[in-house]
Amino acid sequence: MAVLARWCFRRRLLVVLLWLTALLGLTAAAAVAGSTYSQKYEAPNTESGRAAQLLRTAFPAQAGDSDTIVWHTGHGTVRAAAVEQTMTRVLDQARTLPGVTSVTSPYSAAGGTQISADGHTAYAAVGYGKDADGVSRAQAQALVDTAKSGQRAGLEVELGGEAVGTTEAASAHLSEAVGVAVAAVVLLVAFGSFAAMLLPIATALIGCGTAYMATVLLGHAMTVADFAPMLGMLIGLGVGIDYALFIVTRHRKGLKRGLPVARAAEEAVATTGKAVVFAGGTVCVAVLGMLLLRLDFLDGVAVAASLTVLLTVAASVTLLPALLGVIGHRALSRRERRVLAHGGGCPAAQHRRAERHPGCRGADSPAAPPTGAAARWSGFVSRHPRLLGAFAAAAMVVLALPAFSLHLGTSDQGNDPSTSTTRKAYDLLAEGFGPGSNGPLTLVATTGSAGGLVALEHLPDTLRHTPGVASVSGPDLDDAGSTGVITVVPTTSPQSTATSRLVGELRHQVLPSAERGTDLEVDVGGSTASYDDFAAVVVGKLPLFVGCVVGLGCLLLLVAFRSVGVPVKAALMNVAAVASSFGVVTAVFQWGWGSEWLGLGRAGPIEPFLPVILVPVLFGLSMDYQVFLVSRMYEEWRETGDNGRAVRVGLAETSRVISSAAVIMVAVFLAFVLSGDRVIAMFGIGLASAVALDAFVLRTLLVPALMHLLGPANWWLPGWLDRRLPRLDIEVVPGGGADAKVPAPVAVPAPAAPVAVSVVPPPVPSAGPPPVPPPAPPRVTV
Repeated sequence: MAVLARWCFRRRLLVVLLWLTALLGLTAAAAVAGSTYSQKYEAPNTESGRAAQLLRTAFPAQAGDSDTIVWHTGHGTVRAAAVEQTMTRVLDQARTLPGVTSVTSPYSAAGGTQISADGHTAYAAVGYGKDADGVSRAQAQALVDTAKSGQRAGLEVELGGEAVGTTEAASAHLSEAVGVAVAAVVLLVAFGSFAAMLLPIATALIGCGTAYMATVLLGHAMTVADFAPMLGMLIGLGVGIDYALFIVTRHRKGLKRGLPVARAAEEAVATTGKAVVFAGGTVCVAVLGMLLLRLDFLDGVAVAASLTVLLTVAASVTLLPALLGVIGHRALSRRERRVLAHGGGCPAAQHRRAERHPGCRGADSPAAPPTGAAARWSGFVSRHPRLLGAFAAAAMVVLALPAFSLHLGTSDQGNDPSTSTTRKAYDLLAEGFGPGSNGPLTLVATTGSAGGLVALEHLPDTLRHTPGVASVSGPDLDDAGSTGVITVVPTTSPQSTATSRLVGELRHQVLPSAERGTDLEVDVGGSTASYDDFAAVVVGKLPLFVGCVVGLGCLLLLVAFRSVGVPVKAALMNVAAVASSFGVVTAVFQWGWGSEWLGLGRAGPIEPFLPVILVPVLFGLSMDYQVFLVSRMYEEWRETGDNGRAVRVGLAETSRVISSAAVIMVAVFLAFVLSGDRVIAMFGIGLASAVALDAFVLRTLLVPALMHLLGPANWWLPGWLDRRLPRLDIEVVPGGGADAKVPAPVAVPAPAAPVAVSVVPPPVPSAGPPPVPPPAPPRVTV
């Protein structure tokens, strides 16, 4: 790492030019190639998947996207001459639009059922030759504009469908700008230097921008979900700014000790940069764990997210030291530069540990007792570990309670904001034709015998008498007469648990009875069936997936900190953070607490793929804080053998940088709620709540409280296991052995204005000598 930092620092202009060239080159390639993201979230080898495949094979003309034009009149009926004339003109124009292959009018014989019983609402089905992924936004917008041209006083015209939904999608640029702006304010307050504030932001933006354009190209090589680029940007901005924050903080500490700019940058990358690589690698490995689920569209999400984290880490350890060389001492505030110019830093810059020089004093010296609010808080936790630990645990449990009612399912346009045309069309159809009209079930039957055809002809009568069924149409046979389609409209909405129960009853009771004694085979498809099948696949694989992710994290922490207690506590804290964040997500999106106010639409189910994406991401982000917090405690424990002091010093010296990093990450994540995309908003609120709870409740309250209560048992490791584990140092100055170990504190410098501080007195020694850990054997840097 030191060699890499030195090379990037000396050739800083070349490094900056290479990164900008990569960004501009990928941007140009992405603009030429275009995007090919997928909106199909299907699970393989499911009944609904078989039904969809049979339907595409037997009825290829119906394989494309189908959108809906809905119109409603409050006075008179849609059969009135003026209304019919206006809408017939609109539908005739829609037939001529690019990509449109069919328009079924309610005023035609084929669309006789497309007028509501009260005559106030009607709809037309618009068919495309391609599925929604192949319909451009311009084509969908042309349909919207054409349909809206018929709207006038007393006649409301709205549109629904997947392709139309793309015209409602908000741009993520506003959310990105808000998140970056808040991060800039926090960095400016923390550093007091405009140049230093720009470094983490520039590094994160270049790294994320490069990854974003690479994701566009990745969509041509594998299936990438349409939300993957924005999700990658959300994660990349959060971790990218934080990683750069840690490195710049260590660099500034070196400058204030009197080190030359080159040496300070080299030491920052060689120590904190190594921790950044470790933390980022953990995030990548955890996210790539989604490949275990064997779901095509999640494979693309996993690769895109890990690519984003990888490039932000690469930018942090290559581009950042180059930028540090560009700004020089301007990484410090003017006040700090004046102090340094008057001899306020350590004159012995050649020493790797400034506190070894007798004339080096100040709060930045690791030997100096921690002071300020962080030290006072650390002392408060050490005096009341039981009370504060119980309070933190209770808070996490209360926030996790809503997660017990978690209902996995896919939201539809009924969850869109109330002002969107898709939501209005959804509500008009539900009011005029019943809630089930927005998500009919599609029964696809295959047979090769006369007996099977007879059973198929009688099946609609059986379905009409099934509780929960509003209407049945069909069967419609293909040209060969071997495949038939029956459309079943439930009495309840697609997201209702009653509709899911109907799907189960059809599959396990009604249809097996109809098939008995024949070769007839009927598969149940449709939106609700596919949602339920997808959720079942994900939930079935979730325990193994979570177990692998958590187990890998425990193994890494076991090797890094050579303790059984540290990884066990980390696993429990990760589970607590995930459970509490899912509780918050459930309350907001499923219970609807504030979802309409936030512009996220009405309450609905939680996306089935949310757990498998949030769990590894949250796990990786939690590992960041665990590494930066416990590494300082572990170092103090190895040097003193005093667990109480180790926990107090570690918390006092790292809590402020962890808090600053958490504020930045929470701001970035919450800003993506402004995107207007329900799925991205779920990720944003889930990640923001988890990071906030992890940083301000778990790492700065519950973890240190537990470590005070456990005492030296925190660092216990069986001798036989200690002899067999490889040795891994996260932060080591190159060229040194055990004596060259640099303490891990990366506290953010105090504001430039003078503030009153209090010094925490040294702890009163307990009776008896403190336990002394065994001497550390020689280390091998990995």
